[in-house]
Amino acid sequence: MSNSAKNNAEIVRCSWAGNDPLYCDYHDMEWGVPLHDDQMLFEFLILEGAQAGLSWITILRKRENYRKAFDNFDPKVIVNYTQEKVDELILNEGIIRNKLKITSGIKNAKAFLMVQKEFGSFDKYIWSFTDGKTIQNSWKNLSEVPGSTPESEAMSKDLKKRGFKFVGPTICYAFMQATGMVNDHTTDCFKYKEL
Repeated sequence: MSNSAKNNAEIVRCSWAGNDPLYCDYHDMEWGVPLHDDQMLFEFLILEGAQAGLSWITILRKRENYRKAFDNFDPKVIVNYTQEKVDELILNEGIIRNKLKITSGIKNAKAFLMVQKEFGSFDKYIWSFTDGKTIQNSWKNLSEVPGSTPESEAMSKDLKKRGFKFVGPTICYAFMQATGMVNDHTTDCFKYKEL
């Protein structure tokens, strides 16, 4: 059992984390922590797109399956996926078997590599939407947190212009929250002060 699962009763977390050990670990170790690793940023971009219309816990439970199915989110491998590979992924019960979401992963890999080539890293590009630093919010409760912001709208518009798919303003904002571009831990959450 993880440390966070053992200490659930003692720790105040964002209300969305609930009591699921997987969700608590994700909340405690990853969500909102500034992320600057290109491959991990790509993973979150693909997973946030896969989540569209679903709950994040659904994706989180399938994350390891996604890593196996999508070659550990290596964009240089994914960009070369064939129709045969797409057909194989559509049959893979361990992931969300939505053809549009699967093919968007390939398109996003291509666009991602183009951004890396232009900016030197995806990290440098994506963090430019927050001037390279975390936006510190101070929400008292979950109901105050917006679904999108001017920054996520600008990010969405630019990503779409570059050929990315499943990158609407709400998906972009969820991506920003997950990768620590914004600190949306509620003020009573132990992670709020840490970040």
